[in-house]
Order: sequence, then structure tokens, then C-alpha cells
Amino acid sequence: MLHTVNKSSFERNSLQSCLNTIDDSSVILLIEDGVISAAKNSKSFMLAELATQGRVYALQGDVEARGISSKLADNIKLVDYAGFVDLVIENGTAVSWV
Repeated sequence: MLHTVNKSSFERNSLQSCLNTIDDSSVILLIEDGVISAAKNSKSFMLAELATQGRVYALQGDVEARGISSKLADNIKLVDYAGFVDLVIENGTAVSWV
């Protein structure tokens, strides 16, 4: 299952709620302000284990718009909009955490 998180972990607890409910087959896509959680020295420690498993993605356009391209935590995979669509197709149902 694909889970999208669009809020910063500094603003809301959407990411933590998502992490509390996902299963071993779930992947997370950070979009909009959610990509802030992918930056080093933010709350990226919450994503570290999943990222090493290749299960955390961030929307490239949103990362670039927020100027954090060079500050991404290790193992966060960037995807463009076509990659977003591929994730939806590959993982079936998408759950949005707002």
C-alpha cells in the first residue's frame, strides 16, 4: 500500500500517525510540505529504517521547490510525477495522511 504524507512533521503528526499504522509491505511518498521530513537533521530519523529498506520516496519537484535537494537524508528516493503514478500502480491503494 502507498501512503502519501503532505504535511511537515514540524507542523502536524501525520508522518508519525502513518508510521504507527503501516505494515511491512507499505511504502511512503512524501509530497508538498511532507518532503521537509526527508531533510537531514529534521525528523528524518523517523524514516531511517524504512529508507534503508527502499520504502521511502519524495516528490522531486516538491524537494526542489523547498530548496532541500542537497540536504536529503540517506536512502530517500526521489521520484517525478510519472514515478508517483508508477508507485500508485505498483502499490495499489493510496492512503493520504493530511
